[in-house]
Amino acid sequence: MDQLIQERLKKLEEIKKLKINPYPYKFDKTTDIQNIINSYSKFKAEEKSKDIFSIAGRIILERSMGKAAFLNIQDQTNSIQLYLNQQETKNYSLIKHLDLGDIIGIKGYPFKTKKGELTLFVKELTILTKSLRPLPEKFHGLKDIELIYRHRYLDLITNPESKNKFLIRTKIVQAFREFLNSKGFIEVETPTLQPLYGGANAKPFKTYYNALKKDFYLRISNELYLKRLLIGGFEKVYEFVKDFRNEDIDTTHIPEFTQIEFYEAYKDYNHAMEMYEQLIEFTAKKVLGTTEIIYQNNKISLKTPWKRLSMTEAIKKYAKFDIKNKTKKQLIEFIEKNNIEYKKNSTEGLLIKTIFEETCEKHLIQPTFIIDHPIETTPLCKPKESNPKFVERFEPYIACIEIGNAYSELNDPILQRKLFEEQETRGHAGEEEIHPLDEEFLEALEIGMPPAAGVGIGLDRVVMLFTNSQSIRDVILFPPMKPKE
Repeated sequence: MDQLIQERLKKLEEIKKLKINPYPYKFDKTTDIQNIINSYSKFKAEEKSKDIFSIAGRIILERSMGKAAFLNIQDQTNSIQLYLNQQETKNYSLIKHLDLGDIIGIKGYPFKTKKGELTLFVKELTILTKSLRPLPEKFHGLKDIELIYRHRYLDLITNPESKNKFLIRTKIVQAFREFLNSKGFIEVETPTLQPLYGGANAKPFKTYYNALKKDFYLRISNELYLKRLLIGGFEKVYEFVKDFRNEDIDTTHIPEFTQIEFYEAYKDYNHAMEMYEQLIEFTAKKVLGTTEIIYQNNKISLKTPWKRLSMTEAIKKYAKFDIKNKTKKQLIEFIEKNNIEYKKNSTEGLLIKTIFEETCEKHLIQPTFIIDHPIETTPLCKPKESNPKFVERFEPYIACIEIGNAYSELNDPILQRKLFEEQETRGHAGEEEIHPLDEEFLEALEIGMPPAAGVGIGLDRVVMLFTNSQSIRDVILFPPMKPKE
């Protein structure tokens, strides 16, 4: 490697001796490669255009034959072949100083070779960036997962399908915004650093705020701030946020992830379910052009309406166990009989949740809303009028992955305080992931919050589904990595 770098450094010096700046300040592109392909791909063999274009890109293939050369370059949109010759290409002498990975600019016209390959005849060559470090050996893309995550820039250069995943990610975000804006929602911003974490049951990252001389937390959710905006009179709000939860990393969890939450006053979780499924269907059509996706060999239809199952119904259907009127002892007997791990101090509701997660999630391949969760699973949700042991909450599942969370939001400040206090008691008993009691939020709630529905969506998991990616780290540009030794 050191020898290859030294050879490139020598070429760099040779370029400078030609009185050419190997790192110029700008280059005036007139189009992208994909636009040229779209416009001239129907040319016949040996047909050429009089149109002159300026394009730029990274060299990914080179074949020099002395007085002529073929290069392939790629930009953000695609790749294309270039033809250069000593007689007609200005600065042709640069060829011998170029390497794979260098970024060049060219001015030329499109034509088709005898073999019918669309090519640009280069009239003028410009060096834009001399690459000093070689690309990965052979230009077939990185395969080593460690290298892909740690050196994402190399992955993007060598793996077009990887770059496409992140272009799809951007389009998903744009489609989400388009959908919500069309429904009258406004985009807002809430604090990342919070004096008290809340809005979910999770362990936070803690930091110290020097200016305020106080411990602060990276947000685990923006929920309690968005609810403050409902109290303040906004009726439809949404926000894209980075949330931070100090938890383990696996294929669907990562400590820093992207979430979108939206809240609508005067609605309940039934309306939120309709909004959710419409949003995903709209996004699939907009981004993929279809509501049918393939995820890990499963053909999945995102077309609305989606199936709805209560947690109780799901357990009865998939675990063949009717939890209605079962005592805590009977729930534990079922759990132990089926070798399911559980926390010994769990309440009945948390035992029901454990049974669901271990016996039902693996069956939820087609889009399904799991509704009506035990009240112990969250202190922020309205209890069901017909059965206050359960709350008006839903989680959408696709391909066995939970990709959201939503409630009919609790706006009774007295009950909210009671549920916060119960969570604090569980925390004192040793439960780590509990919701702390937030006096400032309760004070705001006492002013009065309208009935509302709130939805949180794990954006990274949606991108996983839309790009058929096995791991959440595949759809995050720079996932967290252990430092190199």
